[in-house]
Amino acid sequence: MDRKIEKKKWNTKRLLTIAGITALVMLIASSIYFTSGKSKLDVDTERITVGEITKGPFQVTIPVNGIVMPITTIYLDAIEGGRVEQLFVEDGANLKKGDPILKLANTDLELSLATQENAVYAAQTQIRIQQNNAEQNTVTKLNQMAEAENAFREAERVYKLNKRLFDQKAVGSQEYQQSVNAYQYASNRLNLTKRILKQDTLITREQAQQTKEQYAQMRNTLNLMRQKVADLTVRAPVDGQLSSLDAEIGQSKNKGQRLGQIDVLSGFKVRVDIDEHYISQVYNGLTGTFTFAEKSYTLKIKKVYSQVTNGKFQVDMQFVGEVPAGIRRGQSLQILLALSDESKQVLLPKGGFYQQTGGNWIFKMSENGKTAYRVDIQLGRQNTEYYEVLQGLKPGDKVITSSYENYGDIQELVLQK
Repeated sequence: MDRKIEKKKWNTKRLLTIAGITALVMLIASSIYFTSGKSKLDVDTERITVGEITKGPFQVTIPVNGIVMPITTIYLDAIEGGRVEQLFVEDGANLKKGDPILKLANTDLELSLATQENAVYAAQTQIRIQQNNAEQNTVTKLNQMAEAENAFREAERVYKLNKRLFDQKAVGSQEYQQSVNAYQYASNRLNLTKRILKQDTLITREQAQQTKEQYAQMRNTLNLMRQKVADLTVRAPVDGQLSSLDAEIGQSKNKGQRLGQIDVLSGFKVRVDIDEHYISQVYNGLTGTFTFAEKSYTLKIKKVYSQVTNGKFQVDMQFVGEVPAGIRRGQSLQILLALSDESKQVLLPKGGFYQQTGGNWIFKMSENGKTAYRVDIQLGRQNTEYYEVLQGLKPGDKVITSSYENYGDIQELVLQK
């Protein structure tokens, strides 16, 4: 008798098929779950940094580096070229105004000075000769004038006498006419002598003035040459410290070549390098602070150099109030430069989150502190410590400020201790 064999309802093949389908469904479900914007991630609280939103004083600041420099630096250039003949001091020496620093030798310049001196001495001799000749000529003209005046007076006397006698018929007309002619001649001669003397006097004065001016010009040229030779000895123009001296015995220096500099030690300034990104925001009067020997000091911008080199421009800052004791030339300072006035703002502490979010969103913690979820935010200005919050957060909120590098598109963090 045949026995009916019943099929097994849950055979191995069916179980494997059901298990495969179930796994596929779970995989798809989990994929949808984690990509649907509602994904979660467990995070150890010891691996994150939590910051609190506050409202307080805010000022836009940037960190910059500065170098302490003398408040005034005077450069020493070779006024005349020459060979370094003698060094009177060494680099770093403290000098008084007029102290010799070094001496240059310039044979051509010294020969030119000697030639000019000889020319001046020759001109002096020539001037004396001209003066003597002029005086002798004047004496001669004065003698001629005296003789002409005397001859005129005598001719006038004879003429007047003969005129009376001629009127009385005491002398003949010939004798009278001779006295008339002699009188007229003497008168003309006297007038001519006066004109010659006057003209000679004017010419002598003009020649004397021209000679005086030419001699004065020669003397000025001589003094200039002497000054050029004196400039071969380089002296300190002011009181200060000699630095950057570049000269060795026997070394040739061209006219205008830099020899060194004098640092005026009456005060200091700070030369600061600033990124060109801030050039439109930096102007005279802005202040900065720095710490020296555990004490804070203030600097103010006095001069802005608009030239940009290697992506940076420079400003000069001067101390406001007290100058740190013991500060030295060449010392480096880390300065916090303020680009705005201080005001009350909602503040978000800076952190690594910004690199992944660009400041557009952040993980905000729930009130119970067990989770953190994404919220959109809007940030404004920033300084070295804070971002200015314009929208999305309020004072008292707590946010995660550490890096979000490993969070990907996670929407919610489950915080575990």
